Amino acid sequence: MAILKIARMGNPVLLRRAEDVPDPTAHEIAALVADMIETMDDSRGRGLAAPQVHVSKRVMVFRPPTDDGDDPEADEDGVLALVNPEVEYLSNEVVDGWEGCLSVPGMRGMVPRFTRIRYRGVTPAGRPIDRTVEGFHARVFQHEFDHLDGILYPQRMTDLSLLMFDTEVAKFMEEYGADEDEIAEAEAAD
Repeated sequence: MAILKIARMGNPVLLRRAEDVPDPTAHEIAALVADMIETMDDSRGRGLAAPQVHVSKRVMVFRPPTDDGDDPEADEDGVLALVNPEVEYLSNEVVDGWEGCLSVPGMRGMVPRFTRIRYRGVTPAGRPIDRTVEGFHARVFQHEFDHLDGILYPQRMTDLSLLMFDTEVAKFMEEYGADEDEIAEAEAAD
């Protein structure tokens, strides 16, 4: 396993649709996933998509929040890896939330996301995944999925005055009356 270099906003690999993976169970995909997980953990991220490590493949890893125990498809550290994922938006309801990104280091932004989605994909072991999720789980998936289509969260923002440095988010929220839980969630929104 290796820690990979993370592409930053402006790098061409982040601006185009990633390529489909013909064989999700190929050894090279398993090796890529292992390196992505190590890179994500080293960077203290919540998720990572292959284009973020300069690989234009439709592969993503993330830690899905679980309210009802361990995720049976996640690895022993709670990471879910998906190859060739797809998304279906199940609600027109959109909610704003703070997001950060390893490819946009040191910044956070208020991003609108669909509240309820269905996603499908295949694990590197070849197991199909088909889930309906909402809330933070849906947000995390949509953020990583956007990377596979060449979209970074600032492109989703509707108010660029809410794009700010990490160090200023808590001050901003305190100024506008956010409670401690909201501030903590914003600070952990990678």
